[in-house]
Amino acid sequence: MIYWQKYNINRDWPCPTRKTPVKIVYLPPVNRGLKPNLHLMIQLVLFGKPGAGKGTQAEFLKETYGLKHLSTGDLFRHHIKNGTSLGLLAQSYMDQGALVPDQVTIDMLEEAVDQTPEAKGFIFDGFPRTTAQAEALDAFLASKNMKVSATIALEAHDEELLVRLLERGKISGRPDDQDETKIRTRFDEYNQKTAPLRNYYQAQNKFYSVDGIGAIEEVKQRIAEVIANLG
Repeated sequence: MIYWQKYNINRDWPCPTRKTPVKIVYLPPVNRGLKPNLHLMIQLVLFGKPGAGKGTQAEFLKETYGLKHLSTGDLFRHHIKNGTSLGLLAQSYMDQGALVPDQVTIDMLEEAVDQTPEAKGFIFDGFPRTTAQAEALDAFLASKNMKVSATIALEAHDEELLVRLLERGKISGRPDDQDETKIRTRFDEYNQKTAPLRNYYQAQNKFYSVDGIGAIEEVKQRIAEVIANLG
């Protein structure tokens, strides 16, 4: 069930069952009449190839729905930089050239969730990347009496993203955004990693493909439509 956003603009509203108008407080729902789901916790898994605009849309989701953006890359950098117990544990695996166990990532996510009780939900970015990780995320959320609401994949053609990234590389100076071969390799890795996850979430009717091409506001609107129709 979807609820209306809280009202905050006073105006008189004529009531057909009364002879005098009834004063209510009204705020038009954001994004062309859509009704953001603000009374239910929203847990989103955000996918997108490099250059698809995940960062921009994550900011929109944070501001509009009061969600906390949890990027596993940011979490790892924070813990390692600050020498936390989880950071030291992760670094010990990395120093050996070994994969960091999924449970370490889950523990980082759990700490971040527990530290943000005011959040109306969370955006999981960079995790899961495998079916096993998706199952681990489901188990973790279930332990918090939560569940993934939707998986949103920002879709775009490789050639368009390639142009975006090469232009971005000219400005940012990032070497991985200036080499076409490396960019295409990143696209291939994304396709290989997300294909099983697409099947996993489609089986739960939680996978939503969103066209990531167009003006930023147009993409925001598409995402808002997905969230407005979450049950």
